[in-house]
Amino acid sequence: MKEQRQTMLNTNPPQSPPGTPILASGFIRWYQMILALAITTTLSAQSPIPGWYNPAHDAKIDSLLSLMTLEEKVGQMTLFTSDWAVTGPTLREGYQDDIKAGKVGAIFNAHTADYNRKLQRMAVEETRLGIPLIFGYDVIHGYRTIFPVPLGETASWNLEAAEESARIAAIEAASAGLHWTFAPMVDIARDPRWGRIMEGAGEDVFLGSEMAKARVKGFQGEDLSDPFTVIACAKHFAAYGAAQAGRDYHTVDVSDRVLREIYLPPFEAALDAGVCTYMTSFNEVDGVPASGSHYLLTEILREEWGFDGFVVTDYTSINEMIDHGVAADLKDAAQLAVEAGVDMDMQGAAFYDHLVELANEGEVPHSRIDNAVRNVLRMKFALGLFDDPYKYSNEARQTENIFTTEHREAARRIARESMVLLQNENDILPLLSKINRLALIGPLADSQADMLGAWHGAGRAEDCVSLRTGLQAALGSGVEIDYQQGTTVAEEDRSGFDAAIKAARKADAIVVAAGENWWMSGEAASRTSIEIPGVQSELIQELAKLGKPLVVVLFNGRPLAFPELTELPIAILEAWHPGTEGGHAIADILMGKYNPSGKLPITFPRSVGQIPIFYYAKNTGRPMDPKDKYTSKYLDESNAPLYPFGYGLSYTNFDYSEPTINRSTINRNQSVTISVEVTNSGQMAGTEIVQLYLQDMVGSVTRPVRELKGFDRIELAPGQSQTVTFTLDNEDLSFYRRDMSFGSELGQFRAYVGPHSDATTFVEFKLQ
Repeated sequence: MKEQRQTMLNTNPPQSPPGTPILASGFIRWYQMILALAITTTLSAQSPIPGWYNPAHDAKIDSLLSLMTLEEKVGQMTLFTSDWAVTGPTLREGYQDDIKAGKVGAIFNAHTADYNRKLQRMAVEETRLGIPLIFGYDVIHGYRTIFPVPLGETASWNLEAAEESARIAAIEAASAGLHWTFAPMVDIARDPRWGRIMEGAGEDVFLGSEMAKARVKGFQGEDLSDPFTVIACAKHFAAYGAAQAGRDYHTVDVSDRVLREIYLPPFEAALDAGVCTYMTSFNEVDGVPASGSHYLLTEILREEWGFDGFVVTDYTSINEMIDHGVAADLKDAAQLAVEAGVDMDMQGAAFYDHLVELANEGEVPHSRIDNAVRNVLRMKFALGLFDDPYKYSNEARQTENIFTTEHREAARRIARESMVLLQNENDILPLLSKINRLALIGPLADSQADMLGAWHGAGRAEDCVSLRTGLQAALGSGVEIDYQQGTTVAEEDRSGFDAAIKAARKADAIVVAAGENWWMSGEAASRTSIEIPGVQSELIQELAKLGKPLVVVLFNGRPLAFPELTELPIAILEAWHPGTEGGHAIADILMGKYNPSGKLPITFPRSVGQIPIFYYAKNTGRPMDPKDKYTSKYLDESNAPLYPFGYGLSYTNFDYSEPTINRSTINRNQSVTISVEVTNSGQMAGTEIVQLYLQDMVGSVTRPVRELKGFDRIELAPGQSQTVTFTLDNEDLSFYRRDMSFGSELGQFRAYVGPHSDATTFVEFKLQ
């Protein structure tokens, strides 16, 4: 976007030799003078300018840069953690002294209005130039009011809900003194062994891109100077979700085609939504760690996409380039990172220790440092921190806007929409019939902490509604709940089986809460097994032998493999780690107060041996034929997943008509519309997520068997019908062709419409 704007007037700052002390009050006088100047700017109309960009700030930034020493500039490129929390393997001490010395431009893991005001005062009132700090924190799926983990929230397929939860998270975080969140994570992930799969939107490029835009908009709002907004950070740039063997921090090996087709689009979508910052990933791309990749950070992000915000590394990732084997020492790593396009070093002190020396030696151009600092200062101006450094540090506002009744109600509603009904044999759910006694069994049935999920910000276990509490509130005092833990989550502990079975025998119905502890997914939480841990599945199978109505509620941050349970006459509800109001949300669904509507944002495999498994795989030269051994299949397992992408049941039934199309041939300047009528043929109102998939029949390179190109959430009363229409244009038909140019190719296409990615009804059309 630098090429898309032109500043017509440069403003000269008050002259002062570098290194001359300037009191904060002197800086304020200079800033007030700059504010009074008229800045005339001509903007190009080539493409939209991000909403946070204000051209009037450019001259002010240049003025401030001219006053800064090299050490002060490097300080703006340095991000250190406070001692409030630890989110990595190292903790640097003495950060408050660095603030007072003007050697740090941002702090993370510092929050609450009062605490951050104290740190901000050091920066503004005790340093030479008084440049305010940016405060960042991992506000991933809520600050204090916690929403479902992002993978779970994506199962709602509700973009408005995703934006709303991010908006509430921003309001709470900003009220607690924060300016910046390290979210959203927009990594496409197709390996459930990878613990951080819970932090993103799943396997699909289209859905992931739409969720990225919604979350960026939610965090950043309409105007960054609004004190209830925070700047977003699209992470991890790029391809972190492709870590080999699903092992965190491990090697990534993707072709440029796969990088551009699968892993980059959600990052570009975040840019389209105006995202202010990007975070580099730990992994390598094409043999170069991302924090040292000029290709990623400059050629793509800056030159191709025109990004004008700043790039921050992940925690000590510059330092880790030494272990990667591309840098001899930390000085070498610092040079590699800054030349690649990194603007801010998180925690590793590589810039802090070596960038001044590198610049003085002529190894790093001063202009590169100036550009990095300019990118950082641009965000501080956009946030309004130069107008009022303390605007985010208001304790009264913090009290009024955190963990409110309104926020908790939203958390309950969004948690309900995120849950996926996977199985409902014999219409066990909802539990509408009279229940006098309920057996509630399982190690997660009364766990408040496991409602939170990983990366739960300032969320507190004691604030959470457990499943036990939620059911008791829903059932009232007239129903006895006999709670038995039965077993632990991960141990082979059968000592509680007898008590659990005894309680189940006396009950009218059984609810089992099973799955993973909250810490079993997230960063540094990869697993080689994706089965339900411990002997929980064995306990469920024993309980199923009683012949009572049996409901399994799953808590997890990743897809789990449990084919043995799908053979049982039970109901299975995927609840994920649902957040603060999880217990109430689950009870709403089990008791029929809410009809489940979630759809899986990721494929559930039958076994770990099928990984990676995802719906948009490509055909092979020997497609699976059960009658021919020499085709692409397993000897010991089906090719089919346990549950396909986009799958989810309801308490009602939705019937689809045969899709229709408005024309059978189009050219590149035309579009095609596909319509389908959906009818609620059941007895209960419900929400259906209608999905459109495209198949390019022949291409110059192999094409996926199908790709999601659209979806629509519709609410239907019993007996009600609605026509859903999708439009496809040339952009939807385009891909990276054999010569890596992006565009469409003439030929035949199929468009499938249905309730999930295995939809069988389709229409055909031709691009000619």
